[in-house]
Amino acid sequence: MIAWIIGMYAHSEILRMVIRDMSHAGGEASFKTHIKRIEEAAVDSIYTELRLRGTDEWTEVLVKERASNFVTTLLTSFTYDRA
Repeated sequence: MIAWIIGMYAHSEILRMVIRDMSHAGGEASFKTHIKRIEEAAVDSIYTELRLRGTDEWTEVLVKERASNFVTTLLTSFTYDRA
């Protein structure tokens, strides 16, 4: 469990750095496009992993919904810095 928490924290920090760098290049429209693309890819990756593990459909739907909410919450915490 501890390793999972550390891994999630590390992923979060890496994502923050990548998004910070993206916000400095390409303008606000480009930034929002990148955020949406990352969100879709993350949820798709989680969903694919569930299918490969052979989980039932109800579990897939529930986890995909929660994953989508988590990813959306994480990514919407980033805002475009106009400075």
